[in-house]
Amino acid sequence: MSLLAVGTVAFDDIETPFGRAEMVVGGAATYITLAASYFTKDLRIVSVIGDDFPREELDYLRSRGVDLAGLQVKEGERSFFWSGRYHNNLNDRDTLDTQLNVLGDFDPVLPESYKQVDYLMLGNLTPSIQKKVIQQLSSRPKLIALDTMNFWMNTAMESLLEVLRMIDVLVINDEEARQLSGEHSLVKAAEAIHHMGPKYLIIKKGEHGALLFEGGNIFFAPALPLAEVFDPTGA
Repeated sequence: MSLLAVGTVAFDDIETPFGRAEMVVGGAATYITLAASYFTKDLRIVSVIGDDFPREELDYLRSRGVDLAGLQVKEGERSFFWSGRYHNNLNDRDTLDTQLNVLGDFDPVLPESYKQVDYLMLGNLTPSIQKKVIQQLSSRPKLIALDTMNFWMNTAMESLLEVLRMIDVLVINDEEARQLSGEHSLVKAAEAIHHMGPKYLIIKKGEHGALLFEGGNIFFAPALPLAEVFDPTGA
């Protein structure tokens, strides 16, 4: 089973009511491949970093079976950086700082060995970049999943709708599902989004878990209750 992850490899500063972590390794492509490494060793990343990214972190990715041939390293430039503060409910957050750095002019180029994969996971990037990745593949993967956010709904809706017609799974949170569909009910929102292209819809609800919609079927995965939650990023 081969998996290609396209997304950020980055640094994060994260602040919650319980503590703060500075300049920790973040990024969708990083954690997609690390999580998948427990199930397969045929993993590939397409992303971009600056020369400030720790080499030991890249070595760790390699040790987990991640092929980094598609990871661009730009000398003399800095990696993508995001800083955020979570509210007391750990569902809402404020973005304090976003530094695109090398991501500002990121142009994903797939090596030949990446153009035929079983599964493709597109992290939260500009919809036009997500579409360009799909168009570079020599054959369609068994499953294409895509993450996006309200920022792209506000600034690139037409491009987003184009790429939604090309994928199988959409991953968004409840607020984004309502904005994309124009429906308050998540059940009605899912039905509307299915008509846009995705066969499957995953709605993230933070501490309340996640919902999976497929046709008329709904599956609820509750979050594991914890006495203390330190970092809900991505939940």
